[in-house]
Amino acid sequence: MAFPTYRVVLCDLRSDQVLDVLPITDVSLDDYIGKVGTASATIPLPNRAVAARARAAVEPGRTAVWIERGSEIWWGGVLWTASLTSSSRGFLGLQVQAGGWASYLDHRAILHTQEAKQVDQFDIVRGLLDYAASLPGGEIGIEYDAEQLSGVLRDRTFRRYDVPRIREVIDQLAAVESGFEWRIASYRDPGSGRRIKQVQLGAPVIRTGASEVVLDHPGPILSYGWPIDATVQANVWQSRGASDNRNQTKESLPIMSELLEETGQLTAGWPRLDGTSDYSTVTEQATLDAHARADLAAALHPQTIPELTVALDRTPLSPALLGATVRVRIRDLWWAEGLDRRYRVVGLAISPPLRGRPETARLFLEAA
Repeated sequence: MAFPTYRVVLCDLRSDQVLDVLPITDVSLDDYIGKVGTASATIPLPNRAVAARARAAVEPGRTAVWIERGSEIWWGGVLWTASLTSSSRGFLGLQVQAGGWASYLDHRAILHTQEAKQVDQFDIVRGLLDYAASLPGGEIGIEYDAEQLSGVLRDRTFRRYDVPRIREVIDQLAAVESGFEWRIASYRDPGSGRRIKQVQLGAPVIRTGASEVVLDHPGPILSYGWPIDATVQANVWQSRGASDNRNQTKESLPIMSELLEETGQLTAGWPRLDGTSDYSTVTEQATLDAHARADLAAALHPQTIPELTVALDRTPLSPALLGATVRVRIRDLWWAEGLDRRYRVVGLAISPPLRGRPETARLFLEAA
């Protein structure tokens, strides 16, 4: 049986000009909705020529990484670290680690105050991306659909005095009541063959895929993990915002959201479970209250994230599955009556084949 071939395309981050294409081993890649994906791999250095090529192409912080599986792009991001390793037998390899495209926005700060009044929250995101790209050296080719709207209007001021990181600001905007999900996907344009980094937005969530994938255990599902967890559960919530410095004669204290209590749970016999959150750049009371309501809603019934390990030679899957719905059917000692439910894929980690081990994908799920 022929295993799929993985290789890395190394490009200049700003221009996407190809620097080199090299084979890789020990590949590990993952991608998520709501969290930045990562990738790691080793570039074997069997001779001086390949070592020179890798040395010329790999420059952490400046090199873009596209990982191809066969002819398809399965992952893309920014190369942040590299480590040269030598075995006891003298074999050299260059271990590289990269973060998804959104990790670049962790390295970009708002240095000029940005303000939005009654602007669709998707337009606020696009405005922040445009701001990042407008500064010298800041354009890395992130694309988006300029027409897509969420229907939710926001007032936001991002002050330069807070120097907030752009990804953090977008994540906070997404997490408020009536928020959204976002990620930056990597794929090849089927018409032109061009490599694309595309922002995906979805309110309230990202949904993709037209056909449903059915996964069975026993069957393509090799193993699974099913957490049952109350460590982050809460039925009382209060959020803390920025300090109010307008009156210099009084002690500077942070604004506080309304104290929220889920009386239904408390009346039903649940113990009081307090939860808090900090939003040090939020200065508006209404915005802070909206954050608190969203946080309590999430903490009342925290999502468990089941994890399935699936054999890719039995069920063809790809990172394009993120946001798609799968039907999971399990029958074993725990699910003696049989589980048959639909879940949305919110994370995916690929393990390429090794000698004696099949190519697998770990799927992270939430209730559809």
